[in-house]
Amino acid sequence: MSGKLSGKVAFITGAARGQGRAHALAMAREGADIVAIDICRQIESNPYPLATPDDLAETERAVKELGRRVVARIADVRERHELRDALDAGLADLGRIDIVVANAGILPMAMGKPDPMQFVDASDVDLVGVMNTVAVAIPHLPDGASIIVTGSTAGMIRGTTDNPNMGPGGAGYGWSKRIVMEYVDEMSLHLAPRMIRVNAIHPTNCNTHLLQNDGMYSMFRPDLTSQGKKATREDAEPLFTLFQAMPIPYVEPEDMANLGVFLASDDARYITGQHIRVDAGSLLKWPNGPGG
Repeated sequence: MSGKLSGKVAFITGAARGQGRAHALAMAREGADIVAIDICRQIESNPYPLATPDDLAETERAVKELGRRVVARIADVRERHELRDALDAGLADLGRIDIVVANAGILPMAMGKPDPMQFVDASDVDLVGVMNTVAVAIPHLPDGASIIVTGSTAGMIRGTTDNPNMGPGGAGYGWSKRIVMEYVDEMSLHLAPRMIRVNAIHPTNCNTHLLQNDGMYSMFRPDLTSQGKKATREDAEPLFTLFQAMPIPYVEPEDMANLGVFLASDDARYITGQHIRVDAGSLLKWPNGPGG
């Protein structure tokens, strides 16, 4: 621990598990206190399990174990007033906000009959949720603050989540991640006079519940599902490797968190408006999309 974030407070959405928890713990190790937010309940159109209150409590416990203060709150990023209330609780306890990690995201793939609400919910969480998170935080950010947005290489590579087999939810995910890129560009420009930096991290396959679920396994192994068999992680994981130039199936949440610490620190004080891929070369391998 070098204390790169000592004296700072990070406001992190989707913090109960996965990339969000990894950001919280990495920043806590570097001296930051944490405001951890997650929905902790299911969204009806999303077929795989979302985080639970127990998951959020584990993030809270782990941050405290690192000797840092933490305020953990259940809030839905689709509801700006819920985010504002959660942020206000963090400000009341911790006194300030210096870092924003707009990380919450879902990928509600079609498993069965496609439902337009899958597109609606994906875009409400993955796009509107990012905008809501940034919106409630900006009035409280000091000059020199850092905003970090979780994007995806799915926003850069056509034919990944926006292929017909993924249904409306996959299309909503890919569309949201593309628009998030434009949002980062605009906000970095408008916040630059205050030396507030806005950057996006774009992972390839990441070892979280968004990737590791039955729906995703079936998408990668339609040959098995067409035979009435249930695809497993072991069945699908070799095919995950096809997306990356490096021979790995996925990156880890900690790989995003390591970059997040850098972007949140003064080491990145003049880095803004950047779209940084943590993708093991996936965009280089598929510049025109899979099969392109």
